[in-house]
Amino acid sequence: MSDAEDGTTVTVTSKGQATIPKEFRDKLHIDTPGRVRFVENEEGEIVIRPVKRPSEIRGALGTPEAEGGDQTATEMLREERERDKKTLDQKHEQSETDE
Repeated sequence: MSDAEDGTTVTVTSKGQATIPKEFRDKLHIDTPGRVRFVENEEGEIVIRPVKRPSEIRGALGTPEAEGGDQTATEMLREERERDKKTLDQKHEQSETDE
């Protein structure tokens, strides 16, 4: 098995804190200090997403050339919220069918 298949083990403190290994922080472009979002996907996996600082998106808020192409920051946020809502709706539907 490769390291990618084995994963990386970290310690969780009594306060529930864990250190994100440097290789993953670098890969995900997570600044320190910084913020991340934990999201559960459709398969039940937990995904870590970096959260941009307001200063990083300030210039892009009113421009259509926001990171990723021709979407504004508002449109990207709206799409992310719709994805999150869809995920929650699917989980809710699944839990109702399990009952």
